Amino acid sequence: HRLHNDLLTAEENGRVYGKCNNPYGHGHNYALEVTLAGPINAQTGMVYDLAALDHTVEQEVLERFDHTHLNLDVENFRTSVPTTENLCIEIFNLLRDTLNGAGPDGAHLKRVRLEETSSNSFEYEGG
Repeated sequence: HRLHNDLLTAEENGRVYGKCNNPYGHGHNYALEVTLAGPINAQTGMVYDLAALDHTVEQEVLERFDHTHLNLDVENFRTSVPTTENLCIEIFNLLRDTLNGAGPDGAHLKRVRLEETSSNSFEYEGG
């Protein structure tokens, strides 16, 4: 992806986004953490089935974003800057609709955390 805002000049884009404004783009090996909250089921001892969560993340997030050029291949990022913060919001919104009220006791999505590098991560809790 490339961090670039058409409303800014080339100089402003370079200052705001630095090397992430490379016209050829760049990539990351993101690490995603999904937090669910809800009552612990007395029978299973879990808030939500982890295999089901993995399956949902695979379908809703990985299949949509893995090995893509976010600016070109993801509809919402054709018109907005694909920062990690905006990617967190996008992922949260995708998962919220699927996960809220899911499971036997009605778990809900509490937060997504996306690690861009070992020193940069961002969280989003809805809003």
